[in-house]
Amino acid sequence: MKKIGVYPGTFDPITYGHIDVVERSLKIFDKIIIAVSGFGKKNFLFSLEERVKIIKEVFKNNERIEVESFDGLLVDYLKKKNINIVIRGLRAISDFDYEFQMVLVNRKLFKEIETIFLMPREEFFYISSSIVKEIAKLNGNISCFVPKNVEIALKKKIKEGG
Repeated sequence: MKKIGVYPGTFDPITYGHIDVVERSLKIFDKIIIAVSGFGKKNFLFSLEERVKIIKEVFKNNERIEVESFDGLLVDYLKKKNINIVIRGLRAISDFDYEFQMVLVNRKLFKEIETIFLMPREEFFYISSSIVKEIAKLNGNISCFVPKNVEIALKKKIKEGG
C-alpha cells in the first residue's frame, strides 16, 4: 500500500521553504498531495486557481506530487480522500504554537489524524510568503526565495495592482 501524506496550506505564493518541506516529505511518503486551501483569514494575492496552477508548474516533472484545491475543513478533505496523515512545516516557536492548536482541534474532529512536522533547511528557515510578497512589492530581488515561475507570476500580479 502506498504511503500518502497531505501537505495543506495557502501557498500565496509557494516558496523554496515550502518546496524543501515537500522534498523532505518524499523521503517518507510514496506520494504527496499539496492541498491548496481556498479558505483563510488572509487576503490572498493570487486566486485559488492561480496558486494551484503555479504549484503544478513547480512540480510538473515529479509524478509523486499531486496538487489539489479544497475549501472548508482540512479534516473533511482528508476523510473524503481517505487519508489521515498531514505534513506541516515549522519555522519558529510562533509556528509551533499555532500548529499545536490545530493538531488538537483536528484530532478532536478526526481522531485518526496524524500530523508530522518537518523543518526546512536553515537557508529557508526564515522565508514566508508574506515576506516574499513585501519584498516583491518594494521591487526587491526575490529570486533566492522562490522559483522563476513564481517570481514572474508575483511581479506580474503586483504590476497589475494585485
